[in-house]
Amino acid sequence: MGLDLDVSQASNDAAEPSPLSFLPVCEPARTFQLRSRGEEHIQLATEKTVDHKDYVNRAVEASIHIGLVILLAAACFLILRPFLPLIVWGIIVAIAVYPRYRQLQFVLRGRGALAAILITLLLLALLIVPVALLAGTLIGGIQTLAEHLKDGTPIIQPPPAGVETWPIVGVPLKSAWSLASTNITAALRSFAPQIKAIVPGLLSASAGIGLTVLQFALSIIVAGALLANSQGAAGAAHSLANRIFGDQGPEFEQLVGSTIRSVTIGILGVALIQSVLAALGFLVAGLPAAGLWAVVFLVAALLQVGTLVLIPAVIYVFATSSVTKAVIFMVWCLIVALIDNVIKPLLLGRGVAVPIAVVFLGAIGGFVAMGLIGLFVGAIVLSVGYKLFIAWLARTPAVLGAT
Repeated sequence: MGLDLDVSQASNDAAEPSPLSFLPVCEPARTFQLRSRGEEHIQLATEKTVDHKDYVNRAVEASIHIGLVILLAAACFLILRPFLPLIVWGIIVAIAVYPRYRQLQFVLRGRGALAAILITLLLLALLIVPVALLAGTLIGGIQTLAEHLKDGTPIIQPPPAGVETWPIVGVPLKSAWSLASTNITAALRSFAPQIKAIVPGLLSASAGIGLTVLQFALSIIVAGALLANSQGAAGAAHSLANRIFGDQGPEFEQLVGSTIRSVTIGILGVALIQSVLAALGFLVAGLPAAGLWAVVFLVAALLQVGTLVLIPAVIYVFATSSVTKAVIFMVWCLIVALIDNVIKPLLLGRGVAVPIAVVFLGAIGGFVAMGLIGLFVGAIVLSVGYKLFIAWLARTPAVLGAT
C-alpha cells in the first residue's frame, strides 16, 4: 500500500508541469510576435513615407503646372496688351448694336455679312462726320485768328457797358477783356505763365483725342468682324459664362449684355443728344469756337456736370448780344440741361435686372476711375456684384444645432 502511494504520488508529480518548463516553448512564440509587430510598424512607416513622398511630388507637379499656366497667361497678356482696348471696345460696340444688327439681318433675308458691313459703315460715318466738322471748325477759327493778327484788326470785341457792375468778377473781367480787345499781344504777355501751364495740357489732350478717334474707328471694325461671326462669338460667350457662373451663366450673360446697352443708350446716348442740342445753340448764338465748346460739353455731360459748361456760355452771350437773343439762348440752355432728367430715367436701366441707381453709380464711378471705358466696365462690375450680393442674401442660413 505504501508502494501504491509512492507510485501515485510519483505519477502526479510527473503529470504536473513545472513552471520553468514553459520557458523553452513560449520564448520563440513571443519572439515571433514581437518580430511581426516590428515588421508591421516598419511597413506602416514605409507606407507613410511613400505616401508623404507621393503627396510632395504631386504638390510639386501641381505647383509647376500652375506656375507654367500663370507664365503662359502673363505672356499672352503682354502680347495682347496693345490690342486689349480695341478688343474690349469692339466687344462693347458689338453687344450694343447687336439688336439692330439682327433687325437688319432679317430685312436682308439672313445675309449676316452684308448686315455687318452696313452697320460698320454707318458707325464709322457717325464717328468720322462729327470729327471732320469739328476739325473744320477749329481750322477755320485758327485761320481767322491768323488773319486778324496779320491785318492788325481786333480779335476780341470790346466789353459791353456795364460789365464792371457785375458782382465779384466785374472789375477784373473788364480790365482783362479791354486789354485783350485793344492789345492782344500785351494780354498774352500778361497771362504768359498761365498759358505756358495750359498749353502742354491742351497739346496732350489734342493728341489724346486723335488717338481716341483712331481707336474708336478700329474698334468699330473689330465690332463688325464680331457681328459677321456672331454665332461663334455667342457660343464662346455662353461657354465663358457657364464656366464662370455655372448654372447662373445665362442669367449673368443676359445681365452683362443688357447693362452695356443700357449704359450706351442711357448715358452715352443722352450725352450725345444733349451735345447736339447744345452745339446747335452755340452755333445760332454765334459763340466762338462752337465745336470746341460742344466737345467740352460732351465730356462734361458724360461726367453729369454739363450745366457747368453752359453757365459761362450764357454769361458770354449776355455780355456780347442783345437781351432778347441772350434770353432765348438761356432758355435753350435750360432745356438742354433739364432734358437729362427726363430722358435718362426712361433709358437708363431699361431691360436690366438691377436698380437704375446701381447702373448709374457704376457707370459714373467707372468713368472717373478708368476713363471712358469705365462707363461700361464700372456698370457691369457693380451690377454683377449687386446680383451676387442679392443671391447671397437670399440663401437660407443653416440653423445651428439643427438635427
